Amino acid sequence: MKITDMKVAIIGNAPVVRITTDEGIDGIGSGQSSKPYLKPMFEFYRDMIIGKDPTDVERVMLGIRRMGAFKPWGTAVSAVEMALWDIAGKAAGLPVYKLLGGKIRDKVQVYNGVIRFERKGNEPEHYAENMQLMKDHPYNFSIIKQAVSFHGRMHGDSDDFYFGEPTFEGRHPDHPNRGPITPKGFRYMMACIEAMLDVLGDDVGLALDCGPGMTISDTLKMAKELEGSNIMWLEDTINGDFNPYVQADLYRQITPYTSTPIHTGEQIYLRQNFVELIERNAVNVLGPDPQDVGGLSEMKFVAEYADLHGIQFAPHGIFGGLIGLAAHVQLAATLPDNFIAFELPQARPEWWLDITEGGDVFEVIDSHIAVPDAPGLGLTFIPEEAKTYLREEDSDFFDN
Repeated sequence: MKITDMKVAIIGNAPVVRITTDEGIDGIGSGQSSKPYLKPMFEFYRDMIIGKDPTDVERVMLGIRRMGAFKPWGTAVSAVEMALWDIAGKAAGLPVYKLLGGKIRDKVQVYNGVIRFERKGNEPEHYAENMQLMKDHPYNFSIIKQAVSFHGRMHGDSDDFYFGEPTFEGRHPDHPNRGPITPKGFRYMMACIEAMLDVLGDDVGLALDCGPGMTISDTLKMAKELEGSNIMWLEDTINGDFNPYVQADLYRQITPYTSTPIHTGEQIYLRQNFVELIERNAVNVLGPDPQDVGGLSEMKFVAEYADLHGIQFAPHGIFGGLIGLAAHVQLAATLPDNFIAFELPQARPEWWLDITEGGDVFEVIDSHIAVPDAPGLGLTFIPEEAKTYLREEDSDFFDN
């Protein structure tokens, strides 16, 4: 089998790749819906993979993996790898999880980082009301993540939340700031967190997306204050998200000195860039995104190595869409026992379910999704339906 072409289209704002072969089997992969601007980078890899056997996934990836970088620049590489596994699974008549070593769980746990309700205000009682709505959601989430500190735009709610000048510019305007939090700001942040904890009690774990931008001392102070609470992790307090670096030394000044779990990893590309975090036990929880880290087998390698060092695993994935969700489920079925849950992506817009076959199987019941057994990722496009949502410049996406 040989790759004959690779086409890229923006569908529902997400860059989607379709790899075709000389045996009529195709595979799909995608980036997040927040990254339509990456289409040219997807196309960059086309000539590097044509003519190769797509079922030799690692051999193909060796030719392009070195050409990616930290978030968002690893997305195209990740999507190509995803599509290769889809082809390999379809060619073998097996779900991807079988090719990744087989599943060790029949259903995978998800957490809520995407289903949101409009908050009526910014006081602790408003955070509590909002959390109650998420707790009452029919998916019955076991873990809910909420943004606080710099990630939660708390610095925009008050002129004196931190010692700095709030700025809301660039591609990711919600949290470009960094600096020490004022005493008043810290008390306000803790009051909001405590209000949410009161709602969740011991029934649902609370994860906090905190930065990047917090200082080491504020992170440690916050972590110490929350010891003994039902906190799953503090995510990306110092750096993370779109930061193109790791800085394990900074996390090493926090993690050993608190029992509150410290989390990072969504921006990191490739296994090599996790080595220092893992070998130095700089964090308690890692959260790579399969659509940024370099793909499914890349993320499994990171999870296995983290497991050897007693580090937990809670993958990121908020904007992954339906294709990202399918990939998450296949991968999570194979991860070691350090796997906690992955951040639930959704089919957005909802017409994604109308243009694909297989998307309706990812039903969330009691915070879990049953692992499907369809070949590949378990999703296929319905071209006549999907063409309705193609941009004019992508009209040949389903041509062979």
